[in-house]
This record gives sequence, C-alpha cells and structure tokens, in this order.
Amino acid sequence: MQGYIKTGNSQPAWLFPFVVIIVLILSVLPLARLAMVGMTAFADGGVMTVLSEASLWSATYYTVITAILGTVISLVLGCLFAFLLTLTDIRAKGPLGFFFVLPMMIPPQVTALAWVQMSGPSSPLLKALHIAPPLGSPQPLYSVGGIALLYGVQHAPLVHLALRAGLMTLPRDGVEAARLSGASSLRVFRDIILPLSLPGIIAGAAISFVSCTGNFGIPAILGIPASIFTLPTLIFTKFSAFTSRTFGDVAVLSAIIAVISVVGLMIQDRALRGRDYRVIGLSGASAAFELGAWRLVFTSLVWAILFFMLAAPFFALVAGALVPAYGVPLTFKTMSLHAFEEILFRQAVTRSAFINSLSLASATALCLLVVTVLAAYTLTRRKDAASRIISSLIEIPYSLPGIVMAVCFILVFAAPIPILHVSLYGTIWIILIAYFSSFFAVSLKPVVSAFHQLDPALEEAARLSGAGFFRRLADIIVPLIAPAAGASVILVFLIACNELTISALLWSAGTQTLGVAIYNLDDSGSSDLASALSVLVVLMVVVLMLLLELLAKRLPKGVIPWRG
Repeated sequence: MQGYIKTGNSQPAWLFPFVVIIVLILSVLPLARLAMVGMTAFADGGVMTVLSEASLWSATYYTVITAILGTVISLVLGCLFAFLLTLTDIRAKGPLGFFFVLPMMIPPQVTALAWVQMSGPSSPLLKALHIAPPLGSPQPLYSVGGIALLYGVQHAPLVHLALRAGLMTLPRDGVEAARLSGASSLRVFRDIILPLSLPGIIAGAAISFVSCTGNFGIPAILGIPASIFTLPTLIFTKFSAFTSRTFGDVAVLSAIIAVISVVGLMIQDRALRGRDYRVIGLSGASAAFELGAWRLVFTSLVWAILFFMLAAPFFALVAGALVPAYGVPLTFKTMSLHAFEEILFRQAVTRSAFINSLSLASATALCLLVVTVLAAYTLTRRKDAASRIISSLIEIPYSLPGIVMAVCFILVFAAPIPILHVSLYGTIWIILIAYFSSFFAVSLKPVVSAFHQLDPALEEAARLSGAGFFRRLADIIVPLIAPAAGASVILVFLIACNELTISALLWSAGTQTLGVAIYNLDDSGSSDLASALSVLVVLMVVVLMLLLELLAKRLPKGVIPWRG
C-alpha cells in the first residue's frame, strides 16, 4: 500500500521521521548546545576560572549535603507510608495515599513559604495560638537542616511510589509458607519482605536524591536569606548579575549538577546489581499484616505526620494570607480578605501570572497530547533499537534538573534563529518550548500505557476495509485512548501550572508565571500576597487531583501515580 512503511504495515512512512525530528529539536539540540558551550569554556580556560571560585565548592557542598540529608528523611517517611498502606490492614488507605502524595504536586516554593509561615517568632498562626518563640529568635528553617527537612517532605512521595510498586508484586505464597512454618510477623518482614523491597527502596532513594539536587524553590526561599547557596540558586544569582562570562559559567555549573545526578543514578545501579529478584507465583493482597492492637497507634501516627506535613503548613499559609503583614498575629481584628482581593482584582502582575501560567500549561498539555498520540502510536508499533533510543531521548530532559534544561534553552535561543532572524529569548515562547521538552515524557507515559492495552486487530480490520491513517485515528484509536489522553492532559497541566525552576531563568517582564510571582512577592516582602496566591494554587492542585480521581476507574493501571 503506497504511503506506508511497507505493505501490510499500518504506519505511514512519514510518521517515525516526524517523531525523530521532534525529539531532535526538544531533546538533542538543547543538550548538544550545552555540551558545546561547556567545551568552548574548557578550551578558553574559563573552566579553570570557575573551578577556582570558592563559591562553586561551597555551593557544591551544600547541594550534596542537603540532598543526602533530604533523601534520608524522604526514605524514612516514604518507606513508613509505603509499608503501612500496602502491607497492613490500616484503614482509609485511599485518603491517606491521596494526602501523602499531595506535597509532590505542590510547588516547592509554596511548601517552603507555608513552613516559614508555620514556624519562627513571626508566625501569625503561632502568635494567634500564643506559642510563638520570643522575638529575636532565629528562624530554624533558614539552615541546612531546614532545607533538608523540606526536601524530605517534598520528595517522600517519590520514595513511597517507587517502593509501593514493588510491594504490590510481593509473593503471596512465600509469606503464607513462612507463616505456616511458625515465623512471626517480624521475622517474615525481616527475612522476606525487606530483602525483596530493597530494589524499590534504592530506586526511590536515587529518584529522591536527583530531585533534591535540582530543586530550586526550597533553597531559594530558605537558603538565600541565610547565604546558603546550592548550585541551582548559584546559577540563578549568576544570571541576576549577568556578565560576558555568564553563559560559560552556568554551562559549567549545569554540567556539575548533571554529573552529581548521574553519579547518584550510577550508585543506584551499583546497589541494585545482583538484586534482580524474580517473583514466582501469586502476588499481592494476602501478604497484608494484621496490625491488631497496633492499628490505632499506627493510624494515629500517620495522620499526625500528615497533619504536620500538610494541614498545619496550609493553615499557616491561610493565616499568613489573612493578616496585613508577616509577624502580625491573626485575630478577628486583623483578619481580612484584602490580600485575596489584591491579587485577584488589583495586582496586574498576579493577574498576568495567572493568565501566563494557565495559558502555558494549557498549550503545553494540548500540543504535547497531539505529538504524544503520534509518538506513542509509532513507538508501540515498532520493536526495534531506533524506537528504544527515541524513547530514552524523550526521558532525558525530564530526568535532568529543570535549571539545567532552562540553561540549555537560553543557550539555544540567546541569539536570533538563523534564516528566520527571529529572537525567542525574553518571550513567552521560549518557556513554552522548554515546557514541551521537559514534560514530553510525562505526557507520553499514560498514552503509551493505553496503546499497550489496545487490540491491534481493530485497527487492522479498519485498514483492510480501506480506512486511511487519520480516519482510523479519529474513529478507532482516539476514542479508545481518550481516558488516558485526559489523564495525560491533566497531569501535564498540573505540573506545568506550578512550575518554577525553568521559568525562574526564562521569564522576563510580562511573562512571569505563578511560581515566579509567588517567589518575587515573597522576596519583595509582600508575604501576605505571596501566601494568598499560594493558597489559591494549592486549592487548584487539589481540584485537579480530584478530577483525576474521578477519571481513575476508566484509566489503565498505573496512569495515576498515587493509585495502585
């Protein structure tokens, strides 16, 4: 049949080259540009100048130490919730899982702002409760420990999700055999569950470490006031004081972040070596432990943790939004909705941020959906090495810290585009293209899952009846993958709408996003406005997650991250 790869193949001949070109533009070009600038800096001797700066080694130390401590905290919290929610008969597993994953969906700068409002001598909430530390006491979160603590809170859901996936496949037979042999629950956990869980724990630790390394929102709000700079915040400050050396310097700093992330993943590979456990037999549900009298204790413990992770910071954020200034105690006399009125109806900056974030998130989610449907179609139909390479190239930008990808796109679009002589730097389009690159993998995963569940016979029958590619796409494929496509749109919208790290470097006057607006308002001392805007962002996140919950029953397993 003319126009197809070969007779009998349902793929149009243009489809795979089209996907390859998209991946070259979104993944290969920016990374290659970063590598070129780094090599140029090396050839000019600029690398040695950067490496000789004390600020570089100080930032590298703080990046590594906060990432390690944050990973340890996320491991403790993530493992506790994964074991309890997957293997025990604790009640309300659904709501517990939903609330525990929520911090991962909330922008990190909002998390940091909420915890600052919750602690310290100027906390409006603590003052209202008359338990605030005396004036003059230091803010405990402006420290290495404070940054690490919030890294742990923000990334514990990643450990939970990685470990939970492995726990869902634990061997039912092995656990029952051990119990019939008289082994106690503690012995079963120590000798069977824990060894088989190690791959999931190690994978969760690696993901958490890489995420901590590239985090910008938390160290920007907690670290900069205490002169604690991590590599992402050092890159931000170098862009703020732009010089002729800036591009070379940030290319080297970005390369160091990428190296730290790769080292973390290499350690994970080494730790996983020889731990490829293949589970034989039935798996899952009956591996649960009965907590008995301990159920009340563990139930109280996990709800108490969620209270301090979520509820208390959110109440503090609301309190901070209701008072006229940070440090004013919340009373009926000081309480007002002035900050909400200001950001919704008077402040042009916040209205512009809402429009920009919603527009960027919508455009990213919808445009990527068109590309990912075509990409998922060709990648699931082809089983060759080329399709595996393309799949890996799509994953790379999402696995790299956002600050590195932002630097890549600045380097690509710093000069006008050749031939067209159009400059994208300083416009909203550069943010949109960077979002396309960073969230391509997020958009692709649910759609690929749906394609794997499709029976190719349906499409094949339509093709033999003479239906063209776009007709089959419109009448057969799209209706069948519609729920997964909807989930893909909501997930990308959710992540893109709250993004800060990429837009922090790429925004300019008139193109600020919600994440940038919150950071700038807090940085300029308008903590009440920053808190009010953060409250609205958190509510928006919760509504979108509830929408995904409503879609859950019609989606392939694994599409919604917090559901088993």
